[in-house]
Amino acid sequence: MPRRPRLSLPNVPMHLIQRGNNRQACFFADDDYRFYLDWLREYASKTGCRVHAYVLMTNHVHLLVSTDSGDGVGTMMKLLGQRYVQYVNRCYRRSGTLWEGRYRSCLTQEDDYLLACQRYIELNPVRAGIVQHPAEYRWSSYRANAQGESDPLIVPHDLYLSLASDSPSRQSAYRELFRYSLEPGLVDAIRKATNGNYVLGDTRFSDHIATMLGRRAKPGQSGRPKKQDEPQSLDLL
Repeated sequence: MPRRPRLSLPNVPMHLIQRGNNRQACFFADDDYRFYLDWLREYASKTGCRVHAYVLMTNHVHLLVSTDSGDGVGTMMKLLGQRYVQYVNRCYRRSGTLWEGRYRSCLTQEDDYLLACQRYIELNPVRAGIVQHPAEYRWSSYRANAQGESDPLIVPHDLYLSLASDSPSRQSAYRELFRYSLEPGLVDAIRKATNGNYVLGDTRFSDHIATMLGRRAKPGQSGRPKKQDEPQSLDLL
């Protein structure tokens, strides 16, 4: 069965995850994490992508990204993956694949979902039992988003910027979100949407994405969605 085409639209945030092959390690030393982040920043800039949040785990990566073009994220991940695999194979005298096929992704509705997705990403080391608080983990965007630590990779999303009018207040408001755990149902929804290449959002959002792309954007029967005479702007969703 052919793979479903990836859902991608300009300026609609995308959550993606890329795992090591057979869930094996893809980062082995501190330099590996540093080089990956440096190259991620380089290729994000070249492909018109903006990274809002990330976490690098030992055997997988989470990113929350927006792009100026429909194929921006795909191009960025292809360039980054090729360069990083070449580096790992050369450095550790290995050969063969490093990643588990293509990355998995979902388009993410801004209202009610984008900041939840950021929290999901930055809380990954806590859920894994590596640390007790996300600030204790070095290889994520939490310190930049919540504590104002310099991170040239991060480009804050407008929804994050709307938390407050100045940086200290914004960071305080963002930290406040982490006082509460993500609801299990929301964690499950993020995982299902990402693994299934569907949208993360409400029915109105998924129906709109399906209309724009001409294919289904949520689990269900296949087939082209019905056309609407006046599709609503994404800015309203």
